[in-house]
Amino acid sequence: MGFLDKHKVIEKNATLLMVLSLGVVTIGGAVEIAPLFWLQNTIEDVEGMRPYSPLELTGRDIYVREGCYVCHSQMIRPLRDEVERYGHYSLAAESMYDHPAQWGSKRTGPDLARVGGRYSDKWHLDHLTDPQSVVPVSIMPKYGFLTNKMIEPTYIEDLLKTHRFVGVPYTDDMIINAKADFIAQADPDSDYDDFLVRYPKAQVRNFDNKAGVSEMDALIAYLQMLGTLVDFSTFTPDASR
Repeated sequence: MGFLDKHKVIEKNATLLMVLSLGVVTIGGAVEIAPLFWLQNTIEDVEGMRPYSPLELTGRDIYVREGCYVCHSQMIRPLRDEVERYGHYSLAAESMYDHPAQWGSKRTGPDLARVGGRYSDKWHLDHLTDPQSVVPVSIMPKYGFLTNKMIEPTYIEDLLKTHRFVGVPYTDDMIINAKADFIAQADPDSDYDDFLVRYPKAQVRNFDNKAGVSEMDALIAYLQMLGTLVDFSTFTPDASR
């Protein structure tokens, strides 16, 4: 009996086919899953990563609320064309404090994983207010209304506590000072030294150049920090993983 004849026996016997298929899936699953039991952490520790500041976290929630993730991914694949266009490929650690992660699988617009610092605050303000004034062929909707929506850190402590509950390492000090840090990041005249100790590399300024803290301030603060925490000039991948 040749190979094809033996294979025909399997194809004609539904029970045998099911049992063998289950066996293949079981073996394949074990090969994929078993090594994870010997790893203390599946995410490589990367120097520079920290939780979002209260204003950045608020901006991220606005980003999610407005559906920005539908058209913009935040995951640079380790492919030559992507790395040359967007920068260093994304690391798992860069999303370790995201709930949910913003990786995405569709790009109507460019990837935003490393958009922080690439453009000025004014560029972001103009782009969000009237995208076509900056990129004529853009089909992005206008978000100028965010400038007029003023926000207060009324529930910011509860927000940080909720994220701590799911594993984000917000300290008691961070939670106690959440309201003050929220306001300080958008006010360059504030006393923000302690804020920068809690959130290294955080950017402090009036992001929309208008009085008060608006949703536009929060969103731009979030965009301007994306991809800026890890120093890739000194980053060395963990070869043991």
